[in-house]
Amino acid sequence: MPASQTRPSPAPLLNPGETVVLFDGVCKLCNGWARFLIRHDHPRRIRLAAVQSPEGQALLAWAGLPLDQFDTLAVIRDHHYWVRSDAVFEIIAQLPAAWRPLLLLRGIPRGLRDWAYDRIARNRYRLFGKYNTCLLPDPDHEQRFLKGPL
Repeated sequence: MPASQTRPSPAPLLNPGETVVLFDGVCKLCNGWARFLIRHDHPRRIRLAAVQSPEGQALLAWAGLPLDQFDTLAVIRDHHYWVRSDAVFEIIAQLPAAWRPLLLLRGIPRGLRDWAYDRIARNRYRLFGKYNTCLLPDPDHEQRFLKGPL
């Protein structure tokens, strides 16, 4: 299991054992990753939340992560959260077995993995583009997105 950060209280808005991926809702690369997860997470183990959403902001605050300049993917479950390359590996571990060979890349030292991750994250808008606003989920995918209490 990739290294996680731990918080004293469980993450808000999540049921015990539930996993949520926080992503930049205006980033085209991040939105592509979210669509990939919807398509390949057949057991529906992963929920999604844009960092710009109220739910995303609440989870960022809980983890002590920046609320306005967010340059990393985050995975949150119970008292734990993962960022950068560790978050990617935590997501892959939740996907069907066909994707698990990618976990072999964890053998690359974290410093090198995170260096490469940071280069892509900092240049993601220039490399992949940006939407003017967060895209709304398709109606058939809406249940995959974390919703706060009404």
